[in-house]
Amino acid sequence: MHISTRRFALCLATSLVLLGTSNAMAEDAEWTSLFDGETLDGWEKVGSEESVWTIEDGTMTGSGPGSMLVCTQGPYKNFRYRAEVKISDGGNSGLYFRTTRKPSFADGYEAQIDSTHRDPIRTGSLYGFCHVYKQLVKPDTWFTYEIEVRDDVWRGRDMTRIKITVDGDELYEYM
Repeated sequence: MHISTRRFALCLATSLVLLGTSNAMAEDAEWTSLFDGETLDGWEKVGSEESVWTIEDGTMTGSGPGSMLVCTQGPYKNFRYRAEVKISDGGNSGLYFRTTRKPSFADGYEAQIDSTHRDPIRTGSLYGFCHVYKQLVKPDTWFTYEIEVRDDVWRGRDMTRIKITVDGDELYEYM
C-alpha cells in the first residue's frame, strides 16, 4: 500500500490505525497532517517483524506480511480522515480505527483496501459490518479514501456513525 504526503491529510485521525478517546468533532477541527513526507515519526510498526515500511518521494509504502503501522499522535475518537492511497495488484490492506494494538486489531473497525485480492471484500467495505463486492478502484491507481467517524445518539441510544467515501462518492453511512 502507498500513501502520498502531497495529498495526505486528516482531521484528527490516522493512516492505518486510530486509537483513542478524544471528543473533538471533525467539523470543529482543522485538518492535521499525520505524515511529514520524510520520516515515520509519529508511527509505530506492529505485527510481523518481516513487514517493511519505507518513505520514497514523499510516499509511505508498506510491504510484507502483516504490514501495519499505528499512529502514535492521538488520541482520536471523532474525526474525518482523508488520504491518497494506492494498492498493488493482489494486495490486501486496510485503515484501522477505534482499536487497540492487540494482534490483528480485532476489537475495532477496518476500512478495507483491496481491488483484486482473493478475498472478495473490496475497497470501501467496513470489514465485518458492511461489505462492497464491486471493484471501485483499479490496482496500482491512486484514489482518495475518506472516513468520517463520530459518536451520536439515535432514538435515545448511543451509537457510532461511520461514513465511507471513495473518490468523492459517498458509499454509505453505517450506524
